[in-house]
Parts: sequence; C-alpha cells; structure tokens
Amino acid sequence: MRLICSSWNFASIVSDRLPRLLTPSLASKFAGLALAGIGREWPHAYQHLAQRPADVRLPRELHPAFFGCFDWHSAVHGHWTLARVLKLFPTLPSAARIRAALDESLTKEHIAVELAYFQAPGRGSFERPYGWGWLLALAAELRAGTEPSARRWSRAIRPLEKFIAESFRGYLSRLPYPVRTGVHSNTAFALSLALDYARTAADRRLEAAIVSRSGDFYGADASAPVAWEPGGEDFLSPSLAEADLMSRVLPAAEFQRWLARFLPGLASGESRGLMKPPRIYDRLDPKQVHLDGLCLSRSWALHRIASVMPMGGKVSTAAERHARTGLARVSSGDYAGEHWLASFAVYLLANGTACQ
Repeated sequence: MRLICSSWNFASIVSDRLPRLLTPSLASKFAGLALAGIGREWPHAYQHLAQRPADVRLPRELHPAFFGCFDWHSAVHGHWTLARVLKLFPTLPSAARIRAALDESLTKEHIAVELAYFQAPGRGSFERPYGWGWLLALAAELRAGTEPSARRWSRAIRPLEKFIAESFRGYLSRLPYPVRTGVHSNTAFALSLALDYARTAADRRLEAAIVSRSGDFYGADASAPVAWEPGGEDFLSPSLAEADLMSRVLPAAEFQRWLARFLPGLASGESRGLMKPPRIYDRLDPKQVHLDGLCLSRSWALHRIASVMPMGGKVSTAAERHARTGLARVSSGDYAGEHWLASFAVYLLANGTACQ
C-alpha cells in the first residue's frame, strides 16, 4: 500500500518545536496527501450491501463523489481537508488543483447518485454515524466558505446534507444506548461533528436533539474505566470523545462538575492510560495504525477539556505530547495511514489546539 507522493519527513518538522497552528507549508503537505487519496479508487474497502448481482459495481460507479481514499468516510473527510485548507489559505500553490478536484467531485449529478445510494432499501445504517458526522462537517465547512466555488459546492451537496441531518435526528430518537467504542461506531465523536454542523447551519432541531440525547446518554456517567484504554485498534478515546462532546453541550461550570465525576483523576495526571501516547508496533497494519490517529484525537480532546477546566496544566502537557507524537507520524509512506491521518492533523492544527 505504498504511496509514492510522500517524500517529506514530518517528524523532522516537529522534533524541535511543535507547530501552534496550521501553516501554509503544512497545509500544502496535508493537502497533497488528500489530493493523492480522493482520486485513488484502489485499494478499496467496500462497505456495500448488494441485494442482487447487478449491485456489484466499481467504487466510482457506486460513489462518484466519494469513491477514493480507501473507503467512503475517508474520502469525505479528505474532501473536508481540502475545503478547510482552501478556506484558510486560498492562495496556496496547490489551490488551483484543490479547486479542480472539488469541482470534479462535488457536482449535483454526483451527489444525486450518492443520495440515491443512501435512500436505497437496506442501507439505512451505511456509514452511520462516523461517515454521517464527517459529511456534515464537510457541509459546515462549505457553508462557511466565502469564495464563489465554496458556495457552489455547498449548493451541490445540500440534498445529501439535508438527508443526513434528518436521518441523524431520526436515528437519535431510536438509539437506546450510546456506542462507546474507539472506532467508527463511536456515538460521541459523531455527535460532536454533527453538533458543530447544526450550529453553523442554524439547524435548531438537530442541535436540540443532540443536546438532549447527549444528556440522556452521558449526563449521569461517573468514573470512566480509563484503565481499559487504549484498545489495540482505537483511533478515538471513548472517554475523551465523550468528555469533548459534553464540553460542547454543557455550560463551563456544569461541565467542570461533570468532568470531576467522570474523570476524577484527570486534572492531577492520575489517568495515566490517557496521558501517555500509545505504543505502535506495525504501521503497515491498517488497524493498528489507528493508534497514530488516536494520538491526534486525544490531543484535540485534551486541549478542549483543558480550555474549560481550572488548573489544567498537566492535561495541556499531555495534549502536546500526544500532538507531537501523532503529527510526526502523519506521513509514513504507507497508504494504510496516509489516506486519512492528514484529516486528523488538519482537524487538530486548523483549530489552533496543538499547542496553546
């Protein structure tokens, strides 16, 4: 799964001083990884329900907008990466390539095929909830764009965006318990993405549903089993993803009380399983390389928590340690990690949370 575009060594960039923000130079490198992925159809990990022989088709026939990057959700957040980078740095040397790639993918015709796929019988759980959350994150990014091309892409994906937002509300009304894993099925992380979208899009019904159900799912939680983390395939921390979401849902003072119950040893550094970056033995293993992404997602969650809690110095230190470790591993030269890790790096750095 080698990806020949990776000729740069990010480890050398972060060895001396951790970047505080996404810079044009880093944005160009991350955009290069995304550009290399979104148009690459093979290898492809199908998540596809075939009802009959005619349903067995090529990825780009099933998903003309989001066929690359190994799987559908990675293609979606690869597009989000490009949209985010372009909004922040519209004059990058690669800006023309980014615009051309998004123009090619995000057409009304392509999105109509994507929507029809979601609406077909038996596909109600396709990419739920992780891919749904990233689709809404992409929609939010395009809504916030100021140039004409962003508005054009935003109009193009609006039917799929509307369908996913409505599906999310319906799903939340039927979900009896949250899914507390460290991978794609995690409920809390997807709700964080969806909540940010709802607030950007002024979708008050979706926002209210997320706030209400977050309280139902997590409001009474206490003493998270952090000794069980990490799992060997995690790219999310179940406990920190939950805390990240609740920091968005609850007022600061109420969140601090909730966090003291949920992660009682965090501020003092006692939650050692969450404070130390994970060990990785085999980055050619597409599941184990998830742990590189875990470093990045832990970092942004820890920084967000530290921003709303008093005396968060040890938490901030742990966040920086995770950021340094994860950012050094974004470019390994292997497609197993490179098809998606740039999105996590941009999500971390573009919000200015890698080093406060």
